[in-house]
Amino acid sequence: MSSKYKVADNSTPHFVTFTITGWLDVFSRELYKEIFIDSLRYAANNKGLILHAWVVMTNHVHLIISTESNTIPNLVRDIKKYTCNQIITSIQNNRRESRKTWMMNMFDYAGKANNDNEYFQFWRQ
Repeated sequence: MSSKYKVADNSTPHFVTFTITGWLDVFSRELYKEIFIDSLRYAANNKGLILHAWVVMTNHVHLIISTESNTIPNLVRDIKKYTCNQIITSIQNNRRESRKTWMMNMFDYAGKANNDNEYFQFWRQ
């Protein structure tokens, strides 16, 4: 979540968008989409995420979320961090991924352009 946007009331539903670096259509593969959806389920069951509505497009995600027991910035941070690591690892280990080299190069390039990243950048800031 952008550091410029401040959440005043975590219990009020907020519209949040996560976009993949370079608008790559990563979620056109069911495997990667399931990793993201499983992360949402985990956050809802274990971290206090209240998921009012959501849609996964091929290159971005829209969520309407709130929480009673956590903070929205913490939930967003945890979801983005976990899914980034899991999806990149899955891409790297997927022998059938025909776009692996291209996608990893894009994530690497974006990561090097961002001083906050050590390696790859999956989500746009």
